[in-house]
Amino acid sequence: MTSPHTPQDSPLGKASGYADQYDAALLFPIPRAPQRASLGIGAQPPFFGADLWTAFELSWLNARGKPQVAIAHIMVPCETTHIVESKSFKLYLNSFNGTAFASEQEVRQRIQADVSAALWQDGAVQSSASVRLVLPADFDREPIHELDGLSLDRLDVDCDRYQPAPDLLTAAFDEQPVEETLTSQLLKSNCPVTGQPDWASVQIRYAGPQIDQAGLLRYIISFRNHSDFHEHCVERMFTDIWQRCRPTKLTVYARYTRRGGLDINPWRTSHPGALPPNVRTARQ
Repeated sequence: MTSPHTPQDSPLGKASGYADQYDAALLFPIPRAPQRASLGIGAQPPFFGADLWTAFELSWLNARGKPQVAIAHIMVPCETTHIVESKSFKLYLNSFNGTAFASEQEVRQRIQADVSAALWQDGAVQSSASVRLVLPADFDREPIHELDGLSLDRLDVDCDRYQPAPDLLTAAFDEQPVEETLTSQLLKSNCPVTGQPDWASVQIRYAGPQIDQAGLLRYIISFRNHSDFHEHCVERMFTDIWQRCRPTKLTVYARYTRRGGLDINPWRTSHPGALPPNVRTARQ
């Protein structure tokens, strides 16, 4: 794998054969830096965080040729130099279908090593992805829960902006600061290559000057015709709110509905803390 790769070079929007023999070379890394540079983010981003992936279509063969299945939870640190394009990740996982592995532990270790290598290019490895497999005996223990917080969607607002409009964001700088958690299920953006819609719920947790809720909802809705990857949409949201509303603490967390058996859930925060649990919402 070489760097840089562009989304237009990826398997997205192209007819693809499905390899059924393990092939790590199917993973397609895309650099984070160009999209971050467009937001004025340099080598040291103003946030911590991770991208939480859930892979619902993972299967391989055991030593006797019997198919095995699992759900995979993958955590990708946001400081990696690259992301992995989602269709390439699906093709990569499908390559396990006809390959025998001695155990689920071997599968987990293989995914972790391959994804980590794709995320860090030019020998820049700092932290690896983490992978957890959920086996069928535990499928019934996988929870469903909506994002906690006060729903912005209760507000009856007029909307006529469908490209990111940070000027809609305002805050009460001359009043007492607050701490609150706000949510919306109305986030939609589009794939930057295929134009297909990406649907999501978003949670915004902050401390500082109180953000105007109607303006924040209209801002979230303004992503409706915006084309970008999930990770970059969340970083744009974080950056716009951080700059316009000047909170002392800020966390932006989006859970996108799955496509091709994968969901991607970026989480960005201004301060170190525990990762949110990778728990799917009803739409995922």
